[in-house]
Amino acid sequence: MTSIDLNADLGEGFGRWRLTDDERLLSVVTSANVACGFHAGDAATMRRVCELAATRGVRIGAQVSYRDLAGFGRRAMDVPPAELAAEVAYQIGALEVFARAAGARVAYVKPHGALYNRVVRDEEQAGAVVDGVLWRTPRCRCSACPAPGCWNWPGRRGCR
Repeated sequence: MTSIDLNADLGEGFGRWRLTDDERLLSVVTSANVACGFHAGDAATMRRVCELAATRGVRIGAQVSYRDLAGFGRRAMDVPPAELAAEVAYQIGALEVFARAAGARVAYVKPHGALYNRVVRDEEQAGAVVDGVLWRTPRCRCSACPAPGCWNWPGRRGCR
């Protein structure tokens, strides 16, 4: 039987401010791309979304981005590959804490905004993202767009 994974970007807020109605969306989606603090999200928001997702059986994914709170992760940045890999691992690690506390795990990683657009055409940046993913979660899946560059980089480093 064919199935469709319906996902949405969640946890994109800070404190009392929320961009979306995460609770309502979690009643519809099968996967949640949770903001990990670099473009949006904070510890309390990540914890809340992980708890809600876990109770509903929704897969949790780390939505990683460039360090760009003011631009919501939508500004292009030139980050050295080693630094980008470390920042990706850091963001995944932050979300892993809350996913585990909720009895779940980080099932996949999805780049956000300018980083998502960059990995389509820049294999060095794409490789840095995959390196960061593999440092944290060697069995994790990478989610990206269906562009030729995106299909090449995960397999080269053993990521699915």
